[in-house]
Amino acid sequence: MNTTPNAVEMRDIVIRFPGVLANDHVNLTLKQGEIHALLGENGAGKSTLMNALSGLYKPTSGTIRVHGELVNFNSPRDAIAKGIGMVHQHFMLVPVQTVTENILLGLDKPRFRMNTKKYEAEILAIQEQCGLFVAPDALIWQLSVGEQQRVEILKMLYRGADVLILDEPTAVLAPREIEELMGTMQALTAQGKSIIFISHKLHEVEAVADRITILRKGKVTAEGLDMAGLDKRKLAQLMVGRDVVFEVEKDVREPGDVVLAVRDLHAINNKGVPALRGVSFEIRSGEILGIAGVAGNGQSELAECITGLRNSEGNIVVDGEELSNAQPIKAIRASVAHIPEDRTHVGSAPNLTITDNTIMKCYRQSPVGNGVTINQGNAQSFATELKDEYAILAPSVGTQARKLSGGNLQKVILAREITAQPRLMVAVQPTRGLDVGAIEAIQRLLLEQRDTGTAILLISEELEELFALSDRIAVMFHGQIMGTLKTAEADVDTIGLMMTGTRLEDIHSTVEAQP
Repeated sequence: MNTTPNAVEMRDIVIRFPGVLANDHVNLTLKQGEIHALLGENGAGKSTLMNALSGLYKPTSGTIRVHGELVNFNSPRDAIAKGIGMVHQHFMLVPVQTVTENILLGLDKPRFRMNTKKYEAEILAIQEQCGLFVAPDALIWQLSVGEQQRVEILKMLYRGADVLILDEPTAVLAPREIEELMGTMQALTAQGKSIIFISHKLHEVEAVADRITILRKGKVTAEGLDMAGLDKRKLAQLMVGRDVVFEVEKDVREPGDVVLAVRDLHAINNKGVPALRGVSFEIRSGEILGIAGVAGNGQSELAECITGLRNSEGNIVVDGEELSNAQPIKAIRASVAHIPEDRTHVGSAPNLTITDNTIMKCYRQSPVGNGVTINQGNAQSFATELKDEYAILAPSVGTQARKLSGGNLQKVILAREITAQPRLMVAVQPTRGLDVGAIEAIQRLLLEQRDTGTAILLISEELEELFALSDRIAVMFHGQIMGTLKTAEADVDTIGLMMTGTRLEDIHSTVEAQP
């Protein structure tokens, strides 16, 4: 009989905030040496529950045991002292410091002088043990997103964590980095570590989790289920309480006139390195052009150039109007909508209300405003209509944007942009980090815009999403277009070859040359 206590036992956890019951008598058991997936829609209470386990929140009621011992955490320091470390979705790193300095930050030692070589050797030993390799002397800003995540995990391991909480760890990773993380997780559990894995990506949960617990509106709908026999559709139904359509229906339609024409576009990135090198393409009315590519190949800079957020060389023409190097206000007046990659800091003003965020494009216009003053009553009525139409879940339109879940914040942004009746929509990673229900809703909204005649530039790292929504797919590599295919004629292997730097014409030449 196995008498080893569970790594974590949370019993009848209740967490209340003013006007909100975030966790309603939640139970969760993490066994020693397992990967336990915690699933739920945005706002279901997953992160709140884990913030209690990691010492950030104190439960209103309930008990937490770690390795059989009843604990009462007053801070993350208390939690890490018991071997619990949380890697947050948004990294907590200092960009201008080294990997070693970030790992040591906040520790009691060293106090006055740091023997860099000694600590680098200790960090390298941990890396060798768990397979998380990153140069200890590298500056954080020089690292890829995947490498920065390794640093966050190393921080917890260096502090002695044997229970790791990974909050949406794959939301910002490229496919190759996701595979590496999955391998790391399995290697850590093989060494006896225990992992709670919060994710919205059901195929990842299927691939790596041993058991799952599912939350819906703060309550447990499935507790500690074994993954054997569960499929993606069943998991989605338990998450959202209804059947989820994974394949959206897209009508075949003939595109109209050219809305966006990009010609020989060049731009540099924030490090002064060329990000776009002669990019050219067109998008027509009622057409979605998908841009595929591994993160960091110029996709973000392309969106910023089109929406007036980055200077460039070349031509950007929307409905015959030149927009290259124009201010964002000119792009807005040319009916260009923007769903930015960073919905929190670029797509919204977090400390302002839903009302303030929804009127950002129309506050100069009647009936909301007159260019000098804003009619608050009309503004609230406008926001309330959008809240109802787009099913934005919030107590009121006076709720601050930062208090919304990712899916509801994305709906606020889409409501604002769509209401402006755009001719061109630039959507960058529109479903990143969202649950299956929110993804379905966002994708339907994009297709509805396509069907009304909007031209859409869809930038996504999710090939499944690009194939589902796009009429054509272009692939970017090192700031250049490797080729463009009609989606009906594209396949994953061809797209994959272009994503690694092979031009479409070279692929065709190779195929033709084969006997």
